[in-house]
Amino acid sequence: MCGIVGYVGQGQRSAVDVLIEGLHRLEYRGYDSAGLGVHENGFISIRKKVGRVAELERLVGEQPVRGTVGIGHTRWATHGGISDVNSHPHVGGDGAVVVVHNGVIENYSTLRERLQALGYHFKSTTDTEVIAHLVAHHLDEQSRLITHPVDNDTLLAAVQHALKSLKGTFGLGVLFRDHPNLLIAARFGSPLVVGVGKNEHFLASDASPLAGYTDQVVYLSDHELALLTPGSMELIHRDYGRTAPSITVLDQSTGDSDLGIYPHYMLKEIYEQPTTIENALRGRLDEEAATSVFGGLNVDVQDLRRVDRIVLTACGTSWHAGLVGEYLIEELARIPVEVEYASEFRYRNPPLTDRTMVFAITQSGETADTLAAMRESQRMGHPTLAICNVVGSTIAREADGGIYLHAGPEVGVASTKAFTSQVTVLMLLALYLGRMRHISHNAGGKIISQLRKIPEIIQQTLRCDEQVRMIAEKYHKISNCLYMGRGYNFPVALEGALKLKEISYVHAEGYPAAEMKHGPIALVDEATPSVFIIPHGTMYPKVMSNLEEVKARRGPVIAIACEDDDRIAQIADDVIYIPNVEEYLQPLVTVVPLQLLAYHIALLRGCNVDRPRNLAKSVTVE
Repeated sequence: MCGIVGYVGQGQRSAVDVLIEGLHRLEYRGYDSAGLGVHENGFISIRKKVGRVAELERLVGEQPVRGTVGIGHTRWATHGGISDVNSHPHVGGDGAVVVVHNGVIENYSTLRERLQALGYHFKSTTDTEVIAHLVAHHLDEQSRLITHPVDNDTLLAAVQHALKSLKGTFGLGVLFRDHPNLLIAARFGSPLVVGVGKNEHFLASDASPLAGYTDQVVYLSDHELALLTPGSMELIHRDYGRTAPSITVLDQSTGDSDLGIYPHYMLKEIYEQPTTIENALRGRLDEEAATSVFGGLNVDVQDLRRVDRIVLTACGTSWHAGLVGEYLIEELARIPVEVEYASEFRYRNPPLTDRTMVFAITQSGETADTLAAMRESQRMGHPTLAICNVVGSTIAREADGGIYLHAGPEVGVASTKAFTSQVTVLMLLALYLGRMRHISHNAGGKIISQLRKIPEIIQQTLRCDEQVRMIAEKYHKISNCLYMGRGYNFPVALEGALKLKEISYVHAEGYPAAEMKHGPIALVDEATPSVFIIPHGTMYPKVMSNLEEVKARRGPVIAIACEDDDRIAQIADDVIYIPNVEEYLQPLVTVVPLQLLAYHIALLRGCNVDRPRNLAKSVTVE
């Protein structure tokens, strides 16, 4: 879950400037340490530093590096502790090879012992240094086999031989000391994107560092290598040899990833939700047919009518969105739905029939477990679609079809706008499937009418921000918190608890409110608040009863309730009021104050809301 950036040019730009800016944009992928290597006066000068990219930038200011070819890396530690020496880049042999790596090499211990026996000395405790030494070793071997000077084909062969020994996943950027105009990239299981410019090429783990430099990009596939020089790009596939690049136009500007007026990305992305939900709805509502429309499902309508079971597979926040989707699809389409953790689904052998459809839900489109679950489903012959945010991501490209969120870049590690966009798309999917089966034209039209109002309703909901901040001041020193909801709001309780855990490091658990008496009520005391999601609806009396049980045991209660609820303020200690909407749309509204509550509590506790400890945005390793 690290970030890679690379640049090869002819002098029109400073490699350091490109690398530092790119690393800032990739920092959501890892922020334990950062480093860069740049060709300079016949050597590859390396600078690396524990901490944020700003620390590396400060180091480079004190110890300048000048050149037009280089690679950079921002790290989320997997193998080896957080230290300067374990930071990337890593050097192979006598300095002839320099490598940055995203992924995990599972057999690094065996390879390390083999290389040490050959006389290679290791400075770090990472798995990546094995790759650097391995490439250097094969380069030495290739050099002894040829009579002509070492050329790009020789360097390519050295990398290819090294890759054959690796078990695991990798996205690599490789520089060679004696070949200052070449950067080799290789991918298996970890994303890499090449940016195409005029007499310059860029490399990155995703497209965000390329915005503003070029709008021409090539997404590398697994087992594919790229040889990049200022004026050329060659793609070589392990199985098919040299291939023609498929250039995609990048639809992203630098402003998409700027903070603007906001102090943090998380707050910016919370406030973007009226727009991102509107984007998810745009062009997908058909009033005349009272249904939703999709352009990329790539599934015949008759095949969809045959589906008698749906599996939604995802991780983290996307899994919570899937739970909302389960309620929606079963209610509106009457199709049985199961929501599976992708990390478990990929290793199981569930009894799926030829009438089962699988949806992979992911913001990044690169989540390792979700990708593996999707591939396993496809291997078994099931149509597998994606609900994804990032255009050009691996899951988006490999799925049989799918639905884009159109939420724009989500930089904050704690997902917010992606969750509401996923729920919106799942609502559209439920309507689409429901109109095929059970929902009348009038009912479908009513749903569409309500959906069109949601962006404005979310805008109204955001007005609770100041009230939430005041409540956060009251509770920010807590050590534990319970979240309770029922029906459509049970997954929201899970999501609210996850947000608090992720960014404030407060232990929090979400439960169906009725399950409280089956264990969690033992945790209730005067120091443990319970957040009850209790809007109007069929479950309101039941949840109110659960709330009163907590109050009877002197537990503080924060309630998320509708604006016209006259009763709740008499019982709860604090109330956050939200607009009243139909029950099936409540998750889009009730989650907003929970996102804000987590944000403000984290700020008051002095936490970094955009870069929480031990977490990275895109989990591309298992």
